[in-house]
Amino acid sequence: MIKAAEVKAYLGSDWDRALAAMREALATDVRLLQSVNDGILLNSGKMMRPMLCLLMARLCEGGKCSPDSIFYSAAVELLHNATLLHDDVADEADERRGVPTVASVYGPAPAVLVGDFWLSRAVDMILEVSDVPWATKAFAKTLTDLSEGEMLQQQKALSGDTTEDDYIRIIYDKTASLFELSCMSAAKGANAPEEYFQAAKTYGKALGIAFQIRDDILDYIGVDLGKPTGLDILERKITLPLLGALQGSEREKEIREMVRFIPNHPENSAIISKFVHDEGGIDYAESRLNFFIDSAVDALGVFPDSEEKQYLIDIAYYNALRKK
Repeated sequence: MIKAAEVKAYLGSDWDRALAAMREALATDVRLLQSVNDGILLNSGKMMRPMLCLLMARLCEGGKCSPDSIFYSAAVELLHNATLLHDDVADEADERRGVPTVASVYGPAPAVLVGDFWLSRAVDMILEVSDVPWATKAFAKTLTDLSEGEMLQQQKALSGDTTEDDYIRIIYDKTASLFELSCMSAAKGANAPEEYFQAAKTYGKALGIAFQIRDDILDYIGVDLGKPTGLDILERKITLPLLGALQGSEREKEIREMVRFIPNHPENSAIISKFVHDEGGIDYAESRLNFFIDSAVDALGVFPDSEEKQYLIDIAYYNALRKK
């Protein structure tokens, strides 16, 4: 199974340059802010998005990585963490990746301010690239997607009428849009031909959708993600495993009402989870997961064989196996 440390070691000096760009962008003489920034970077997990950006950049540019691609990879990670800081405030989350959130340690207002700082530094970085108009529009669109996805999810939690199309829109907006941005900005930074640009965009979008579907499956099968499992139902999220179980079920109205009113009856969570398992919801979600994994891999067919291409293929297939 592919490991993030192996990919980072392969990226070598390009990875070091990206990390250095992040640290330089986040440097501040406000000691508390610098301490918080350092802590976030230390606990940033796999840093999948900049990793994808650098691999795709090198794939598009024959093993090289332009300064623009370094800036894009760093800016995407700053944007990602800015949204997580804001999400933790909105969700009143106490932990992320097994460590206390900024909001839980310092309070919601400082967490929002730190998120704003990271976002502003991401904006500053994209002003350093060659095609500023394209980068500004692409990053602005992703921010719009992230906001709309969150609000659509809230809307559907209240109504309880999420369809599969709604679900795909939500997870594209909230998750896959950043994967897509990572990959297509890499192609843009490499000045890649249109065929490569579209392939990179398709790969990133499909990979991001697969990534979120896998998370939603794991929430039902009880594998440790560094956060409590079973939260989706308690947060009134109707995700793909439940949608799969609901197909053709005579209990659809009953189950949807249970989800809508779960804050008043949290004990129904176990009933809904059992329904998902009994009605084949996990199998359905896994079949859709495999569809998007295959779509991501197929998109890479336009590129010549290389170590970068193989790593991107391995990352796509890793979504079928990962447990966190």
